[in-house]
Amino acid sequence: MGNIAILTDSTAYLPAEFCETREVHVAPLSVIFDGKSYREAVDITTEAFYDRIEAGNLPTTSQPSIGETVELLEQLPSDVTDVIAITLSSGISGTYQSMVALNDMVDVNVHAFDSEISCMPQAFLVEEAVYLRDAGASAQEILDHLEKMRSMIRAYFVVDDLDHLQRGGRLSAAQALVGSFLQIKPVLHFQDKLIVPFEKIRTYKKAVRRIEEMMEESINDDGEGYCIGIIHANCPERQAEEIASMKAKFPKAHITGSHFGPVIGTHLGPGAIGITWYRRDW
Repeated sequence: MGNIAILTDSTAYLPAEFCETREVHVAPLSVIFDGKSYREAVDITTEAFYDRIEAGNLPTTSQPSIGETVELLEQLPSDVTDVIAITLSSGISGTYQSMVALNDMVDVNVHAFDSEISCMPQAFLVEEAVYLRDAGASAQEILDHLEKMRSMIRAYFVVDDLDHLQRGGRLSAAQALVGSFLQIKPVLHFQDKLIVPFEKIRTYKKAVRRIEEMMEESINDDGEGYCIGIIHANCPERQAEEIASMKAKFPKAHITGSHFGPVIGTHLGPGAIGITWYRRDW
């Protein structure tokens, strides 16, 4: 591990085993049901969260506790001098700003890095930072590489129900009503750190196919050198179908799956699918 620690927040949805074995520290965000706060992957599982959503319970979300994050950093080994803190987009959460503020509260140098996105693309950045740290890179070298890599990642997603976006302020009530009536399934992406529509398409299948077309235009024939991620919100069957399709099209790509956990699932709702990819240069 050396003198650099890697910190991220829970919306990267990295496997617990990876975080434990690769020494990645996680600051959990929370969902709030009926006034009670639950840290994702700590106090509530993704499965339990979607059960409550399906039952009609609608939560809000909150960023990591600054006090708990300070405690986490204070428990780092004494030889750690720098922390690379990779957060979800500052356009949808105050987590990045909280990480910046940590420099006034702890004795290590906290380098907050805004992923400008979330979920699996954020996890890609964390994985890259871990690789570079373990290869002996300096904190500045890691940050410079992440900056370059961030511009290379592409990610799009489709939601099954526009109501969740409307409640989260991403669509007006009128847009959600008209969209649902017309079966419009917007292809969404992050732009300028915010979730915005990329294209409005009729039907869910056509929206997913549009993302596949964009991927096919940008990836070489067999996918060699590319990492592809398929993310699902309580719809593993859709994810499995998409992974099988990607493996058939890009047999040499590294293809993995992840999920939209409670915090991001609050805004997207069950049934959402995300597709992300980038070219790894090592």
